[in-house]
Amino acid sequence: MRRFARVALLCLGCAVCSLLYGLSQLALSLEQEPGGGGRERQARDPATPGARQQAGSAGRGEAGTGRYDYMKTHPSEKMHLAVVACGERLEETVTMLRSAIIFSIKPLHFHIFAEDQLHESFKDILEEFPYEGKVNYTLYPITFPSESAAEWKKLFKPCASQRLFLPLILKNVDSLLYVDTDILFLRPVDDIWSFLGKFNSTQIAAMAPEHEEPRIGWYNRFARHPYYGVTGINSGVMLMNMTRIRRKYFKNDMTPVRLQWGEILMPLLKKYKLNITWGDQDLLNIMFFHNPESLYVFPCQWNYRPDHCIYGSNCKAAEEEGIFILHGNRGVYHDDKQPTFRAVYEAIKNYSFGDDLVHSLLQPLERELQKTTHTYCGRVYKVFIKQLTKSIRDLYARRSKGR
Repeated sequence: MRRFARVALLCLGCAVCSLLYGLSQLALSLEQEPGGGGRERQARDPATPGARQQAGSAGRGEAGTGRYDYMKTHPSEKMHLAVVACGERLEETVTMLRSAIIFSIKPLHFHIFAEDQLHESFKDILEEFPYEGKVNYTLYPITFPSESAAEWKKLFKPCASQRLFLPLILKNVDSLLYVDTDILFLRPVDDIWSFLGKFNSTQIAAMAPEHEEPRIGWYNRFARHPYYGVTGINSGVMLMNMTRIRRKYFKNDMTPVRLQWGEILMPLLKKYKLNITWGDQDLLNIMFFHNPESLYVFPCQWNYRPDHCIYGSNCKAAEEEGIFILHGNRGVYHDDKQPTFRAVYEAIKNYSFGDDLVHSLLQPLERELQKTTHTYCGRVYKVFIKQLTKSIRDLYARRSKGR
């Protein structure tokens, strides 16, 4: 009997040890997560489950982690592009929209956030666009959280911080390309949209570096707050998987608890408002400094600005392949400081839909660019038409195949 009692006691001990080991492994798996850091809460955004799966990049959140499953689906039949227009930005915004329409292949849906007094003007102009069926649009009022609207409205430029709230407002849009009003597309929107399919399982957004050359960088020389990478990022062209943004819990330097997008914005502003210069772009830099695994960085020719040529050419990718997206920040489309940028803007603004693109857009533009060679950007004027020439050639090739 003693022998049986000892055997039974031994078996009972083994069972208890196995149970304790299993419980310890379970606890460890709940506490661990990719990339280290604190415990991440399970997503609870009520808008997320109903979000449409678009663009072949929508992610499904893994409970308790910051990672996502990449779902390889067919590309969406519609691309979503958002812009925020306030003050004297009507003409500039319409010119940007025209550039998006000229070369894009898949249908576009424009989400236009504008001050109320601009809505009728937008309607009148957009209703005259000839591409029925290819282009749809929705107009929205400028909207900020009521309890902090005054603070957000005066951040950097009027309405600029509206972009931070797009994932919370456009709850049924899975993926979105946000651009500033001073953007011009020199190749199809489809091409930058395709970056959504290149996101890995942790990436939620894509932007370009603020500078290529650290010696002239702003963030690495003057910033009084954290910023992404070596020279920071520029938010004038921002591609977003908004389903992932809504689901993610962000590491931060304000609390050991990770916060969702809607929870982190106001605390960030309160902490850093006396230290930021470029408003919402600075807040995005702070966010991605703490969550670098969440950002996809695309090359400089997808957000080409005067800084890439006014001190000498420093965007090598544009030298090789041309400019894909032109960003005329600092008002260079409307003064004589950078005539190369202004020439491109005027050419697209004055182009009439349906006219021959070579004779009515490309050739007149090249003649104007040749007049700017006395400037640093004008010395490399061919980068401004290199991709544009290819985009026109590709467009006519598609039309020929479609006949």
